[in-house]
Amino acid sequence: MSSTSQKHRNFVQEPMGEKSVTELAGIGEVLGGRLKDHGFDMAYVVLGQFLVLKKDEEMFKDWLKETCGANAKQQGDCHQCLKEWCDNFL
Repeated sequence: MSSTSQKHRNFVQEPMGEKSVTELAGIGEVLGGRLKDHGFDMAYVVLGQFLVLKKDEEMFKDWLKETCGANAKQQGDCHQCLKEWCDNFL
């Protein structure tokens, strides 16, 4: 089992609220800026896309790659973060 970052652990332990997109694991300032440019400024907006894609790992990772240029590790970190958050709060 892979370890998770402190950023991941912090995100999945709290309700979504008004968290910025850059609070998602795998999403830093550069990718966050690209997502914001496409209208995905808040973590809950990215969560919405994750849910629209029916939590499908491959489709979500492809969407992240196409939308902001996330690499495989960043895609995986963000997907796992949202998946675990959903398991905790939905």
